[in-house]
Amino acid sequence: MKKILHIFIFGIVLSFATNLTIADDGNTVGSSKGDFLKVGAAGSQFLKIGVGARGSAMSANTAVANDLSAIWWNPAGLADVKTIGADFAFTQWFAGFQHLFAAVSLPVGSNFTAAASLTSFTSEDIEITTIHNPDGTAHYYSVSDMAATLSIAGYLTEDFSFGVNMKYVSNGFSSLSSNALAFDVGTLYNTGLYGIKLGFAISNLGTEMQYKGADLQTLTKLYKESRNAPIDAEYISGKYEMPLVFRAGLASEVYKDEDHAVLAAFDFTTLSDTPEQFSIGGEYTFRNLICLRAGYLFNQDQFGLSGGIGFKYDAGSGIKAGVDYSINPTGDIGLVNRLSVRIGF
Repeated sequence: MKKILHIFIFGIVLSFATNLTIADDGNTVGSSKGDFLKVGAAGSQFLKIGVGARGSAMSANTAVANDLSAIWWNPAGLADVKTIGADFAFTQWFAGFQHLFAAVSLPVGSNFTAAASLTSFTSEDIEITTIHNPDGTAHYYSVSDMAATLSIAGYLTEDFSFGVNMKYVSNGFSSLSSNALAFDVGTLYNTGLYGIKLGFAISNLGTEMQYKGADLQTLTKLYKESRNAPIDAEYISGKYEMPLVFRAGLASEVYKDEDHAVLAAFDFTTLSDTPEQFSIGGEYTFRNLICLRAGYLFNQDQFGLSGGIGFKYDAGSGIKAGVDYSINPTGDIGLVNRLSVRIGF
């Protein structure tokens, strides 16, 4: 009876998420309507950059994530973090951008875990160019995006976990900034059948965003022919949404003995501003010490094949640590490298 109830809950979540990807006015719809209809429908694109080298190496991680990187993939996976811990992840993005993720966890009772995390996406100094000065003006600006997140996750039954994120999102470049609140919701269910786990997550349910700042302020005359002095005025920027993301994942430990373990995973992702994506991934673990990972992302014009390696270390007295590395080749913009370090007490 409990399994039937859980499957029913998953069905409600799936139906709700599908409906969210279709706007009532028809302006933002599923990718079945065309490859370009949704392009430019959302801002805060840094929220779509994957967190953690393990998940990025496998590409499919919605039903797998069981460390602090689950905050991004599926907050329900945070329920498997049973210790005080910390996680740091660094991504060398292309064009001089850097993506950083830092998180800490704290168990709350025997069934729940709380966490706090900070994600930043920053650029190097970028020289300002204009139509009259295409080679540069000797003036510079930078990009600085940030998301601060509070999370809570726990097991409602032995097989069913649930997680929620509340986050403050900020976009900034030059003197302009834009801020909003958003929520993520995730569920994870162990079916008990052949080790299969099902995961669902909805990310970036939030308010609209709008840029404001000194660069939008100017002096102007009400009438060009007027002899009166110019008055203060401000340009009003357009409002935009965060990228709404729905993930559904399936994972299973297909083989395990004393020395070897093989994990396989599949993800389906639908987004409010790009076509749907599919991904498959696998992880081989030797003696719970060394992990080799690989994956492939379908229906994405830059990313495809991915891979990585991880090391686990048990220092005893409840102290465990791990280091993961992943590499994601792109079609035109080079390699994306990630490094993650985690420790639990």
